[in-house]
Amino acid sequence: MDTSVRILVVDDELGIREGCKRALTPHGFEVDVAENGPTGLRKLREGQFDVLLLDAMMPGMSGLEMWQQAKQLAPNLICIIITGYATVELAVQATREGAHDFIAKPFTSELLLQVINRQLERRQLRREAERVQALQEEARELARAKAEVEKLETIEGRFMLNMVHILRAPVAVLQNSIQLIRKGYVPPKEQPAMLERAEQRAGELLTTLDDLLILAYLKEGVGLTKAETVSVADVLEEVLTTLKGQADQQGVTVTAEAANWPHVTANPDYIKSLWTHLLSNAIRYTPAGGRVTVSLQTDREQGQVIGAVSDTGIGVAAEDIPRIFEDFYRTEEAKAMQEIGTGLGLPIVQQVVEKYGGTIEVESVVGQGSTFRFTLPLANQGGP
Repeated sequence: MDTSVRILVVDDELGIREGCKRALTPHGFEVDVAENGPTGLRKLREGQFDVLLLDAMMPGMSGLEMWQQAKQLAPNLICIIITGYATVELAVQATREGAHDFIAKPFTSELLLQVINRQLERRQLRREAERVQALQEEARELARAKAEVEKLETIEGRFMLNMVHILRAPVAVLQNSIQLIRKGYVPPKEQPAMLERAEQRAGELLTTLDDLLILAYLKEGVGLTKAETVSVADVLEEVLTTLKGQADQQGVTVTAEAANWPHVTANPDYIKSLWTHLLSNAIRYTPAGGRVTVSLQTDREQGQVIGAVSDTGIGVAAEDIPRIFEDFYRTEEAKAMQEIGTGLGLPIVQQVVEKYGGTIEVESVVGQGSTFRFTLPLANQGGP
């Protein structure tokens, strides 16, 4: 037997204490003794033991009373109850208290060794089972981590493919235009129109790169701490002025109504990006003669700013709504109406809203229009 196994014998009878010590020591056990419960508890506090041989009936503190305290001091301690009053009731009570085995006086050295070794083997089996369980859980965690890495690699690969596809078109137009002009294939009178198209493509390329940069910043949390008190209505007014030309060119009427001028605590550039993408999308996907309506309200009871952008545009099918916040995703209807687009606007909107503790909801009917409604915490009322 492993000499590291330490046994504490607690019994008020000297003969039992010494007899257990003589029987166990030759088998490699390290044995200590105590004549009563308080002494036994003191020894448990002072040293570490593997097995407790405990007399059930002792003057003063009974064996079961001692065991109630001992298992708090040493949760992994094996307790074997020794008694000269072996009854079913005592055995049941000892088991309920968490004792591991029961041996009646008088007993032989062989029986004592048999009971102790049996419990040590059970403990070893429990430890092996726990070790196997821990290894299995570790294997499951590794499998989950591996699956997550593979998923991220797939997403990253898809992201790169989409990004290359989107960036390649404007770059190819720019390169082709420059080559045609440089090689003299374009007459001077046609060059301004070609240069204008190239400039437009360059602008689209810069817009895409800006969106990619903002989205990357948001996902990494860059710039979120550069927060200040921002008037949501002021930012909206600025964005409406910027997008007026787009709306006029599209033949779309834009109206806005702000019930008050609420403030949020945020990076003003991100709030501007939020309004820009919601309004730009609404205008872009609303046919000529349509309307875009913007509303801004404050719910002071909930401590929220509530913004909404509604349009009479092409709408989004119910099955597409869960996907419109995915990077680069565009519905087939959106592609048919506007060939140019990155599919990054709504992911940016979602990131802004969620990073600042808000929510965003979508209501849409194909052919009738959509409403994007978001909330943000009011400044000094649960902001970031």
